[in-house]
Amino acid sequence: MSQALTFSTPDDSEELARAEVYGLLAQLFHAPPSEALYQQLRVAPTVAPTPGAFLESSWTDVVAAARRVALPQVRDEFDALFGGIGKPEVFLYGSFYLAGALNEKPVVVLRNDLRRLGLERPETVSETEDHIASLCEVMRYLIAGDDLEVSNLREQRLFFDAHLRGWIEALWGAIADHPQADFYRAAALFARDFFSVECQAFDLME
Repeated sequence: MSQALTFSTPDDSEELARAEVYGLLAQLFHAPPSEALYQQLRVAPTVAPTPGAFLESSWTDVVAAARRVALPQVRDEFDALFGGIGKPEVFLYGSFYLAGALNEKPVVVLRNDLRRLGLERPETVSETEDHIASLCEVMRYLIAGDDLEVSNLREQRLFFDAHLRGWIEALWGAIADHPQADFYRAAALFARDFFSVECQAFDLME
């Protein structure tokens, strides 16, 4: 979550661009953006940080939202949507959408897969492994990691299909439809478009 936000140039590989988007989504949904990240969003070019015209419109909306909504308001929005004591307005955990409750069987299956990949949750992280930010970080690693035994397209597709495909559309829809969402509506709609492209790309591997 601490990796700096960068944007790919036309000479960068498509894989690097995908990893950057996953990294950005991990940052945005783990916590409200830092001052540095938000300033980067405000001055970002209004072209998608990954190739493909399909993402241009929703990425432009993210940049526009960052320029329009002040950072203190974004922090308040994050807390209103995803924080608070007790039940949040919007759950960011896969098990809620897959099993109807937190810490259910999907988390157990996920932990087994992470163990197979040689990954584990740091002790400093309080969220369970099925939090969307954690899953985006895993995808980023499977794309850009140095260990080609696990950082490859096959493992990306297996992980995506097992732990993201079945519920991610419901998450983005819940955020986008929430009346308190503003900046995060734009972020969710961009994420929805990006994940749609990912789904299509993985389907072509069949």
